[in-house]
Amino acid sequence: MASKWFESVAVAQRRAEKRLPKSVYAALVAGSEKGLSSRDNLESFDLLGFAPHVAGNKRERTMSTTVMGQSVSMPVLISPTGVQAVHPDGEVAVARAGANRGVCVGLSSFASRSLEEVCAVSDQVLFQMYWSGERDTMLQRLSRAKSAGAKGIILTLDWSFSNGRDWGSPWIPEKIDAKAVLKLAPEVLARPAWFWSFARSGHLPNLTTPNMALPGEKPPTFFGAYYEWMQSRLPSWEDVAWLRSQWDGPFMVKGVSRVDDAKRVVDLGATALSVSNHGGNNLDGTPAPIRSLSAVADAVGDQIEVLLDGGVRRGSDVVKALALGARAVMIGRAYLWGLAANGQAGVENVLDVLRGGIDSTLLGLGRSSTLELTRDDVVAPTDFFRKLGT
Repeated sequence: MASKWFESVAVAQRRAEKRLPKSVYAALVAGSEKGLSSRDNLESFDLLGFAPHVAGNKRERTMSTTVMGQSVSMPVLISPTGVQAVHPDGEVAVARAGANRGVCVGLSSFASRSLEEVCAVSDQVLFQMYWSGERDTMLQRLSRAKSAGAKGIILTLDWSFSNGRDWGSPWIPEKIDAKAVLKLAPEVLARPAWFWSFARSGHLPNLTTPNMALPGEKPPTFFGAYYEWMQSRLPSWEDVAWLRSQWDGPFMVKGVSRVDDAKRVVDLGATALSVSNHGGNNLDGTPAPIRSLSAVADAVGDQIEVLLDGGVRRGSDVVKALALGARAVMIGRAYLWGLAANGQAGVENVLDVLRGGIDSTLLGLGRSSTLELTRDDVVAPTDFFRKLGT
């Protein structure tokens, strides 16, 4: 039997595509509208180069750091992603992998596994929330996160637009019923390994969102939770400041791409911000986070932890982001490919690939630590960077 180990995230993605039903895979790769932002997230990293040293390089190299008050083995965090229908163990497998590799795990409000299940296998869980429902509803979710053992909150604000995709969005059922089974049967039968992994687990893909349920309520379906979010009023900066004031621990605002917004996040007392465009699934045409990162880091990096989320596929990508001012990066699709390819071990494989890539890039640059990286380590085209807002 061929080894399930893979040497790159690209290989994991190819294996995921071969294993997942067409609709499941399409839901993971697509961006909004024309896909300009999702493509730019990847292609922008390719435009950046390095300025290596060839002698005097460091034999010993370290990459441990602290993020959101948590000690981590390397500057990589698991970004929260919604219903993980790529593997029966879903977010629990991801959390176990993160715990085994010493990295923090973000858990989505739209996750298919509960806060309690995930916090039971990892003591470095960051709970992600949207501005959804009334203030009392959000307070109850904060309280549940605290009781479950979440170490921090991620407020995601870069998902505000319901844009379609020019090539069409895959059909996602509200629940797995006879109609859904009949409609999806051809593509599921074309991917028998995926089907049998769920069959052996004794349950079908979970399309409910247990973390959106209030005490005593039945977990809503994904579309039920989505409807609540769509019907909620749009938050003001005062609302964001209020929510931050209700949590007495680390607090991240995710989705910043402008300098003026970054300054607002600092003013409301957040611990961290993430430069992100929601993986290209928000307003299409928003620049890749790596293009906006340095402007944000220059403006507020001495006052708040700045992270990057979007387009990271290699350890060298991580190093590029750190050199341009990020404290750490967050990964999304990369670990989902690993989860689809080989469950928990696949996620650990992805993290190991990134760790190895970071280490070899540090070696080439002559750095003994990720904390030593500077702008001089990166070569960029003159028209590469974007500064949005003032």
